[in-house]
Amino acid sequence: MRRKRKGSRPPMLKRIFLGLLLAIVLLVAAVAVKTWTTPSQQLAVAPAPKLDIDLQAAAKRLSTAITFRTVSGMDDPAANAAEFDKLHAFLAQQFPKVHATLKKEVVGNKALLYTWAGTDPQAKPIALMAHQDMVPIAPGTEKAWTVDPFTGEIKDGFIWGRGTLDNKSNLFAQMEAIELLIGAGFKPKQTVYLVMGDDEEVSGLRGALPIAELLKSRNVRLDWVLDEGLLVLDGVLPGLSKPAALIGLAEKGYGTFFLSLDTAPGHSSMPPQHSAIGSMSAALARLEANPMPGNIQGVAGQMFGALAPEMSGINRVMLSNLWLTEPLVRGQLEKSPSSNAMLRTTTALTIVRAGNKDNVLPGRAEAAVNFRILPGDTLASTEAHLRRALGNDDIKIKQYPGNAEPSPVSSTDSTGYRAIQQAVRQSFPDAVVAPGLMTAATDSRHFSLVSDAVFRFSPFRVKAEDLARFHGNNERLAISNYGEMIGFYHQLLSNTNAAPAQ
Repeated sequence: MRRKRKGSRPPMLKRIFLGLLLAIVLLVAAVAVKTWTTPSQQLAVAPAPKLDIDLQAAAKRLSTAITFRTVSGMDDPAANAAEFDKLHAFLAQQFPKVHATLKKEVVGNKALLYTWAGTDPQAKPIALMAHQDMVPIAPGTEKAWTVDPFTGEIKDGFIWGRGTLDNKSNLFAQMEAIELLIGAGFKPKQTVYLVMGDDEEVSGLRGALPIAELLKSRNVRLDWVLDEGLLVLDGVLPGLSKPAALIGLAEKGYGTFFLSLDTAPGHSSMPPQHSAIGSMSAALARLEANPMPGNIQGVAGQMFGALAPEMSGINRVMLSNLWLTEPLVRGQLEKSPSSNAMLRTTTALTIVRAGNKDNVLPGRAEAAVNFRILPGDTLASTEAHLRRALGNDDIKIKQYPGNAEPSPVSSTDSTGYRAIQQAVRQSFPDAVVAPGLMTAATDSRHFSLVSDAVFRFSPFRVKAEDLARFHGNNERLAISNYGEMIGFYHQLLSNTNAAPAQ
């Protein structure tokens, strides 16, 4: 009988060890190859020439527009009508070439539609969108502003006030760019529509939607549409040293559901085992603890695919190899509300009501839940999830009439995306361009009626601390950034008469 040499490994274990080692080497090699061979998706274009513009005068025009309190109301369409009239008169006064060249129509109450006729009747028209209205100042927060939110004060290199970011800057930058183009003798090849809704902040049902329906009735089919949306994020994305200009391909749907639970009212001295408040609260807790599933697919996958080659270090490795790292990356993204919103249909508990006296058991508890619905999910699938997660068949569910399905996802392989991408690269040469998902609602969702290519991008730079200024305190826009905005729209429209970049 042969004896094993002391310390030798059994052949089977040795083969397993070598197999594992080989597998690890191959895995590391595959990760390295995928990381360093994934090509950049960025267009190589020359920066746009510096635009000759009186930027201080343009800033003054925008600051004056902030003084018009064009706050839209859900219940009263005529609210602040005089302020909208002032804005319309100011536009006509300050942009005479636009108003002498473009056809202007008032649609609905105060929405505006401008038509700039193109020279080529065979070329499909395009549309630029912006909205006139803005949200009010939250009561009690006026003193938190550095300046009065409706004076449009110019201070420290910024234009301050409600509407500077959302959304009068887009509207006025478009008008400034077109005024300059007309003055230089430019005529677009494609007909250009300017769509300026008056109730975007309360649904767009009285402004943008009637304009879309009007264009459809005229058999207008738009090649592409650009509305407000995602931004040039500077220093916001970890692992990316350059600003990221995100072009929204779609926006999430809007789904509010009203919940009600009826029980027998009674005296607080003899409470039942399960009260209306307790049962509703338990159901809401179950709902919040069971979010809809998330993943890095669809638009989120496209975004990270475009950003990965531009990143450095471990972030580039992780995002270039989502086939392997997706669970780890998803876990990190889910920790931030903003990045988590890109991955799933989100659940927000927004209203809870019950009871009106401390010694009376209420017979009714009510709540509202707001979902922002990811493309791929639907209002029906969201309501089905809601019913399952509540776990209480006694709770009645009613949909809000203004709910909307997610928008269609526009293609990056389209003339519209390429045109916007090219103009962004020309106007923000230091920025990386990538597709993205708009998690809030805009007027553009109504324009799927007349176009298959609807995009959402606002051409201004923001840092992380600026994001809270949207609908918040101290809304402001840097004058230098306003110049970039005007330059972007000027370049985008100029490119319509030139061959697209490859």
